Amino acid sequence: KQALARQPEVMSSSKPYARLGDVAFDKMEKINAELLTMTYGALVTQLIKDYQDVGMVNQELEKMGYNIGCRLVDEFLAKSNVDSCATFQETALVIAKVAFKMFLGVNCDVTSQSSDGRRFDLYFKDNPLTQFVELPPKCADLDYSNILCGVVRGALQMVQFVSEVKLTKSELKGDTGTGIRVTIKEVLKESYKDDDE
Repeated sequence: KQALARQPEVMSSSKPYARLGDVAFDKMEKINAELLTMTYGALVTQLIKDYQDVGMVNQELEKMGYNIGCRLVDEFLAKSNVDSCATFQETALVIAKVAFKMFLGVNCDVTSQSSDGRRFDLYFKDNPLTQFVELPPKCADLDYSNILCGVVRGALQMVQFVSEVKLTKSELKGDTGTGIRVTIKEVLKESYKDDDE
């Protein structure tokens, strides 16, 4: 008998955020999921050929994602109708229920959160980036979806959160879904220069 994999416990989510995510997703221009999967796979394959080092590929995917996240945050804020988040818990819910739904069309959950709210885990099944993908043994350490970690880190940086974002689970490594851990390291203060200076 095969043991059933334990599913992460999902924290209670706020229905308004799920509705906002659905509305935002409906407004977005769609692309074929298979096209996304194949294009991303070709990108990762080329990076592996160029760098010939899985560690370097992981870093490069995260950097690419960071740059994407820095740009996506403007579109997210313009199209999602989400107000400023008052707490880190609210930030986690907005990322999970609105942002992931809006841009990837996936339902994401906040599965755990530290007592101070500065660390939370995101979990989702059916990662569109990993469809049709199998990792060869030489790429066992590849964090194939690491681009998503960079996207989250870049978007948070643009709204004044310095964060560390790591892939914790991957369907390609035998897990039942994709897990991402977000740790808020610092909240930056916005500084304004006086034009008279």
